[in-house]
Amino acid sequence: MSFRRGVVRQSKFRHVFAQAWKAEHCIDDIRVSRVTWDTSLCAVNPKFIAVIIESGGGGAFLVVPISKAGRIDQSSPTVCGHLAPVLDIQWSPHDDNIIASASEDCTVKVWQIPDGGLTSPMTEAIVTLEGHSKRVGILAWHPTAFNILMTAGCDNVICVWNVGTGELVYQLSDAHPDMIYSVCWNKDGSAVCTVCKDKALRVIDPRRGTVLKVKEKVHDGTRPMRAVFLSDGKILTTGFSRMSERQMALWDPKDLSEPMAVQEMDTSNGVLLPFYDPDTNMVYLCGKGDCTIRYFEVTDESPYVHFLSLYSSKEPQRGAGFLSKRGVDVNKCEIARFYKLHERKVEPISMTVPRKSDLFQGDLYPDTAGSEPALLADEWIAGQDAPPLLVSLSGGYAAPQSKHREILKSKPKLAPQDSGNASPSNAAGPTSHSAEEEVPRVNTRETDGNAERPKREEDLLNELLAEMKALRAVVLAQSQRIELLERQLARIEDGDV
Repeated sequence: MSFRRGVVRQSKFRHVFAQAWKAEHCIDDIRVSRVTWDTSLCAVNPKFIAVIIESGGGGAFLVVPISKAGRIDQSSPTVCGHLAPVLDIQWSPHDDNIIASASEDCTVKVWQIPDGGLTSPMTEAIVTLEGHSKRVGILAWHPTAFNILMTAGCDNVICVWNVGTGELVYQLSDAHPDMIYSVCWNKDGSAVCTVCKDKALRVIDPRRGTVLKVKEKVHDGTRPMRAVFLSDGKILTTGFSRMSERQMALWDPKDLSEPMAVQEMDTSNGVLLPFYDPDTNMVYLCGKGDCTIRYFEVTDESPYVHFLSLYSSKEPQRGAGFLSKRGVDVNKCEIARFYKLHERKVEPISMTVPRKSDLFQGDLYPDTAGSEPALLADEWIAGQDAPPLLVSLSGGYAAPQSKHREILKSKPKLAPQDSGNASPSNAAGPTSHSAEEEVPRVNTRETDGNAERPKREEDLLNELLAEMKALRAVVLAQSQRIELLERQLARIEDGDV
């Protein structure tokens, strides 16, 4: 192979530096699950770390605040409402206290984690979704519509749920002839890409239930594949060649006849899990059982996929959690953070771009997707699409008031489906994040002088009013629900049912 001397490709990410945190910042004594399902086993957001763990007599996962470090006591409370091992967990992108879990017991459960973390074992989910006939192993929250969740199971069926009502709104039962390996929404949530055991890549419109594009034999190998949508609409896949070499390929859905680029790695057996950062257009590949994390930059210029570097360590990873951009430390030029799962430990790994200046590096941090949803669930179901609502990371990130979220939280539809007596505490659910908690958070964030104060006070007043309206709506909705249940009970007593 000949190497051409001359111009070096210019990229601000050529010198991304990966470094593991010191031992005292790791989380120790976690019994990471030994389930054989190819999943990351970990989910992270700016508030919490969740890890699927070994548990007897059912499935459980641990949730701890992201600031937690040190040893985890064996008696620490867990989320343990599943009857069989948990296979996948995913945090809602629009509420950092809401997490979904998928299990071998054929159900998907949605949980609301208290702000400070768990103080006792959590067995009651706010919603239980039952629609799969076999184990459920894949979860994918809609990127811009609030409360829309996609699930895929070993019954080769994809389900789309409105988590707020617990309704199954779309079901794709005949799109895949074999086991589904992965699903991923595109940027505005108008389509999903999937890969299946039949080695085909499919682009699907979930609302119409139609397969828009199909590419047979994306990778020739028989081992599991993965696919992710990039922000420009292209699709990146990982898989294996006929000779069992691990591969990564880039595809343009407009023309799937040939890949735009193919990168071959090595002959390891571990499935490559891709983690994509739309802000930097970087892809991180973590192989299960590997000791390395490779990272690449995707550009519009040939050869399109550029290898940057790799992080290597002595111990293999069981899985990894990828922190959303809202949680990284912008003061240290941290552009990504992984939480690597060892046998009994969670180790944070920071990806930073070395800079001499202490000022905010705007070129490293373009506006990123915030926690505010762009659409309500009903709007998306009705056919609307919208890109993510972006926020600036300058000065650190603080979650803004969410008018969408308050409207939805005010409805009692997050109560358990199988319970006739809707608990107001469950129904009000996330509205318990009162304005009293929000005020200090807003006030502690510095702004550009006194000119911002009236605006802040007006925002706080609007926030308080929104909370009051939400609570009033909860009370009204609960009274309507109680009245309906009383009428049903009266009919039963009168023998009408």
